[in-house]
Amino acid sequence: MILSIARDITRRKENEAQLHKSLEEKELLLKEIHHRVKNNLNVISSLLNLQSRYIKDKAVLEVFRESQRRARSMALIHKMLYQSTDLKCINFGDYIQTLTRELFRTYVTGDNIHLNMDVGDILLDINTAVPLGLIVNELVSNSLKHAFPNDLAGEVNVKFYREGEQYHFIVSDTGVGFPEDLDFKKSNSLGMRLVNTLVDQIGGTIELEQDNGTCFKIIFSEEKFTDLNL
Repeated sequence: MILSIARDITRRKENEAQLHKSLEEKELLLKEIHHRVKNNLNVISSLLNLQSRYIKDKAVLEVFRESQRRARSMALIHKMLYQSTDLKCINFGDYIQTLTRELFRTYVTGDNIHLNMDVGDILLDINTAVPLGLIVNELVSNSLKHAFPNDLAGEVNVKFYREGEQYHFIVSDTGVGFPEDLDFKKSNSLGMRLVNTLVDQIGGTIELEQDNGTCFKIIFSEEKFTDLNL
């Protein structure tokens, strides 16, 4: 009887050790995947940057640069996941601050625009973080590029918070405002079409307010993703 119990305990410990080893191997594999995806996206960004040096048309050049920034916004997510202890979730508050400051340095050359950020430490699944990261890139870039022509002074505000099961992401500015005769949900702009598609992808809603400048509000509830047995 005692011998049988000892064998069961030994077998259980061996199974636990094997399971622990398997989990470590899967974590290392996921880290390597995130690392390679990040590197590949950075390579794409660098190639776009090199190619853009030969483009003289300003409109075409801006298309290349926007594509480069989109690749970098996705690379940043995989970089943060690679450095994180949780390979499934990302602190999206940190991501918003890092990306927004990078965009601010890219677009703002003077002191006419003031940036305000109010974001919390909120974890998001990578399946939500990637499309939402692209949304952040598009909306913040749009405000910084178009809201303050001719060195007009103003503010850009970025908020991200959670209320119950719902997440709220808001980008607003005190600039010239969105054209009144333009329906942002039917816009021919690639950026706005991308935003609308990605909002649908995360199962969210988007609203535009134009009381004092432009304010985009996105509300969504994160889908529960289940782990796959590898």
